[in-house]
Amino acid sequence: MKRLLVTTLAVGALCAAFTPAAQATPAASPTTTHGACQYTETPDEPAARPVPLPPDPQHTPDRGKVDVPVITNQGLLPLKLDRAEAPCTVQSFLHLARHGFFNSTTCHRLTAYPTLQVLQCGDPTGTGEGGPGYSFRDELPTDLPPSTTNPSGPGRIYSRGLVAMANAGPDTNGSQFFLVYGDSTLRPDYTVFGTVGPLGLRTLDRVAAGGIVPNEGGAVDGTPVRKTNLELVLPLGL
Repeated sequence: MKRLLVTTLAVGALCAAFTPAAQATPAASPTTTHGACQYTETPDEPAARPVPLPPDPQHTPDRGKVDVPVITNQGLLPLKLDRAEAPCTVQSFLHLARHGFFNSTTCHRLTAYPTLQVLQCGDPTGTGEGGPGYSFRDELPTDLPPSTTNPSGPGRIYSRGLVAMANAGPDTNGSQFFLVYGDSTLRPDYTVFGTVGPLGLRTLDRVAAGGIVPNEGGAVDGTPVRKTNLELVLPLGL
């Protein structure tokens, strides 16, 4: 499976070349929903937990905000999802939550770079490689402020409190998302679909203060010392 990462501007992209096997049997076309969101199965990346494709009406709900009270072992983490900002993303997130996809999962990645301060969650495997068995298109933000250090460059500020999707490239959204606990400079390649409430920001600060189990080489990009386990509790009627 592809590892979904949120990368700083200083990190270059690496690509691996390969030669297809001779006379490979053509794979069946993946199933795609017929609505505006076109959620598409990813047979090469099966679901980390069984979950069907999300509903995909011709008109995706694109008004209003949805409060989602997330419970963690580090404290409450209330989210407010914005249907107008990213209707397909919100619809997928709520679908996964209704099916218990996020329950008892671990936020597997914490970064503490000066320009990238996020907690990444949404993978039941806890490895950064798990997803829901489908992908969907980006709904990229257009109003993020430019980087203060290089206003004319490609970087944009994902400000403290935003909730956005992690991905492995264009239109590869799945279940993994990140919570910004400190202003972060990124290319505007990540769909923003909500915000964290003040109580949730205190929880994020508590997680960040717990520190990180370093990766090889001592990089400040790894596992929170105090694991953050999620339980999503949806209000009735959602």
